[in-house]
Amino acid sequence: MIKLTKIEIGARIIQFRKAKGLSQEDLAKSITISRPSLVQIELGKRSIDVFEMQQLASVLGFSIDEFLSSSTMSISEPEVAYITKMPKTKERVSVPDFDFQKFKNTLLYILEKTAGKANINESILYKVLYLIDFNNYEIYESHLSTIIYRKLSGSPIPKNIDAILKKLLDDESILRIKTKMNGVTQLRYIPLEKSDLTQMLASEKEIIDQNIDLVGNWTEEQIVDYTKKDMPVKVTKEGEDINYELAFYREAPYTVRDYTAQNEGE
Repeated sequence: MIKLTKIEIGARIIQFRKAKGLSQEDLAKSITISRPSLVQIELGKRSIDVFEMQQLASVLGFSIDEFLSSSTMSISEPEVAYITKMPKTKERVSVPDFDFQKFKNTLLYILEKTAGKANINESILYKVLYLIDFNNYEIYESHLSTIIYRKLSGSPIPKNIDAILKKLLDDESILRIKTKMNGVTQLRYIPLEKSDLTQMLASEKEIIDQNIDLVGNWTEEQIVDYTKKDMPVKVTKEGEDINYELAFYREAPYTVRDYTAQNEGE
């Protein structure tokens, strides 16, 4: 009978994985599950079945009976060493290579979709873009706009955004205008070019549409508060880049990946 909680099991798996010198990506591939699912297991948020436990025992070299006992076990010398050496696989890099054309096309489509929405000014646009990028990464493990975000004043801000917007303005791809909202002057952008949907995956378009639908009628204060409390932003230190991998540590209502359905299919 299992005497450990899911959190305790996750903690022990982390210990064994690190003792073997394996990354999450290495271990996930070895037991044929996705890395986000392994993250959920290690966080104690996802149950592990007998078959997966057997695979873990084989890869990490431990006795299942001892592993599942309530007593503390040593991990320096695993009782059973089924595999003496694991091939080292390349860790997935979460920092995207910036693709100006991809970013431009993404931004143009967002501007088209948010035209006429009074709450989407320049500052809020950055937060909508952040939600789109991190939601896409959590679900598909790929980068959408390809931009990196930095935490500034508690909020996610695209890096080098001023230079990027200047180029788009100089190329006459977008137009910057000033508007007043409740007596406050705001900056907004209008697309002067049509986005090329043939250069966008259907899943990417869907992510953009879903996020604009989500926050389209929220107040600016609600959008700011929501993004500040999202796990990747919340745990990042002020002034540092926000790691895309943190999207896998989200909890409700922020998480957008259906881990339950995924686990049933693995």
